[in-house]
Amino acid sequence: MNKLTTTEELLLQRRTVRKFRNQSLTLEQYTRLMEVARQAPTSNFLQQCTIIHVTDMHLREQIRAICQQQYVGANGDLIVFVVDLYRNHRICAQLGLADDALNSTDAFIQGMEDTLIAAQSVVMAAEAMGLGCVYLGSIQNDIRSIIQMLHLPKLTFPLVALQVGVPDQMPELKPRMPLNLRSFENSYQDVFDLNHFAQYDEIVQTYYDLRDSSKHVDPFTQQVASKLSHTCFKRNDILKVIQDQGLCQY
Repeated sequence: MNKLTTTEELLLQRRTVRKFRNQSLTLEQYTRLMEVARQAPTSNFLQQCTIIHVTDMHLREQIRAICQQQYVGANGDLIVFVVDLYRNHRICAQLGLADDALNSTDAFIQGMEDTLIAAQSVVMAAEAMGLGCVYLGSIQNDIRSIIQMLHLPKLTFPLVALQVGVPDQMPELKPRMPLNLRSFENSYQDVFDLNHFAQYDEIVQTYYDLRDSSKHVDPFTQQVASKLSHTCFKRNDILKVIQDQGLCQY
């Protein structure tokens, strides 16, 4: 087998970093990351993603309270990735053209694709620069407040945030599910008998025990059961928030 390229090594060894040094990105670093996001693939060349760099400390504190994670908005930089159909709405309006398609679920999915690809491109570039990242899906805990805080207009939706900075930790590589449970050929295969997860459960349990033996963490299958049986009540109306933003009307 050929030697792995630097990019492959980076992807295969990537870790989520939640502890950062007390320093922000340099202007050069941030600009490079934004240029990477700008060059990310985009559905139909509509470029329906906008990025908001949250530098105001009061805003960062408010977002931290929503995410309920102490590292959010603390050291490093906080970046929010927004599905943005509003920009193209404004273009169409000034050209005197109808833009009913922007209210469709298809248009929203295209915008989600643009936004997630841009975010992942930034993560890859940041890690290649020796920085660390953590995705913050926790902004969805109270997405209406995020929309208000960032003054987002209709036809936009804050999808995910990133905390990016200089790592102040090197976590162990977290074991992922084996390929035979998530990669198939030609058609989907229901191979999800609990017995098939037994070995992976043991690996996950060992990983957590080695990380902190004083803190009990369930194996993977029990984590699935626990997390999917408890929901954040403010996330229950996400679809309504999306529709209130003028998105996914049909």
